[in-house]
Amino acid sequence: MGETAGREHGIVTRSAEYIGSFPVDDSCLDDQIQQLHTQLKSLKNCKSKRTVSLRFSVKGVKVYDEDEKTLLMAHAMCRVSLSTARPSDAQFAFVSHNPGNSDAQLYCHLFRARHARAAQFLNLLLCRCFQLYFLEKHPEEAQGECSEEKPTRTPSLLNQGFPLSVSALVSFRRAPTQGLLPGAKVFSQSSTEQVSSPEDGPTSSPTIVRKKAIRTKELRSGAYRSFTCTPLKQRHLQDKLSAPQEKGQASANACKSRAPSLAETEEALAQAVWCWAGVSSDCSSSLLEDDVLGAFLLCPHPKKPNRGSLIVRFPSGLVTHAIKNSKGKFRLEKCHNDFESLAALIEHYTEFSEELECSLSCARVNHSYDWEEIINKSSRSPQDKKGPFKNHSWI
Repeated sequence: MGETAGREHGIVTRSAEYIGSFPVDDSCLDDQIQQLHTQLKSLKNCKSKRTVSLRFSVKGVKVYDEDEKTLLMAHAMCRVSLSTARPSDAQFAFVSHNPGNSDAQLYCHLFRARHARAAQFLNLLLCRCFQLYFLEKHPEEAQGECSEEKPTRTPSLLNQGFPLSVSALVSFRRAPTQGLLPGAKVFSQSSTEQVSSPEDGPTSSPTIVRKKAIRTKELRSGAYRSFTCTPLKQRHLQDKLSAPQEKGQASANACKSRAPSLAETEEALAQAVWCWAGVSSDCSSSLLEDDVLGAFLLCPHPKKPNRGSLIVRFPSGLVTHAIKNSKGKFRLEKCHNDFESLAALIEHYTEFSEELECSLSCARVNHSYDWEEIINKSSRSPQDKKGPFKNHSWI
């Protein structure tokens, strides 16, 4: 399957076969999902198909002809309400509002991928676009991964780029005395030799240095060389002081590189979707309550920091299952099956519910779906109904 990824624009392109589109009944979300999958199952042997190119981005979904030049239909992200897949039949589908219609009728657009994993990848791509679009609309809900606590100590002249000689004049107390100041503890000769090595150069008493500087009238601004800092030591300390700044800059660059984006591999994409990467844990948990039945969230266990947890939206509400990891085997709490990986665990419980109230769902809701825009535009004239894309609703 062909793929074209544009990092600078956040676009991922995949090929698939377009099967067709059909209207979706206006009903509650759980009933709508059930009817939708029943309809998809009835179309699994449909012979009508057309090879197309799907382009996913945070702005929306575009469907091009096989040549990737002719735009067949496009939907802004705010008009796509749902994404789902049936990997067993290599089906991928999304539900959207057709901007050209005068009402708020929803349509399901069905595609067939080359194999089961390709269909799941298409679904994960659109689900991740939902999450990134939500972060754009609600930046206050972003998870502060790059925010590090700043030191609370008082800023020093040493940290402001001033030479060590100035700092030595400002504060004598920070310097080791070696018994040269009144009331100081006298060190033994061996300890003195450990402090200063021959290659560091000789050291002098601060009193002698100060008197000599005054006699020779060299002490004008009050800045003279620190009595314990030879040129070699001074360079060494300055290198150490500049290191945190370089480290902070590298950390900032790393935070930029870790900015939420469309992942390039299936494993990274699945992890991002399952964990709602980039969204705060409180926000993702609240959004899960309004998602489809069987929607889940992977996150650290709230009461057991060393364990992960799987939060699932069941008919009874949100239920948290601790994930046990024993000798490389993963198991849900109060369940009996062991799995080699979290991906295998989720894949299994997506097909079989077993001890769970219902099976996990790969479908996801677009929590930034804009109903108000649709209602407002439905009262306008057809000439005003122009979205951000060329709104070809049908192929």
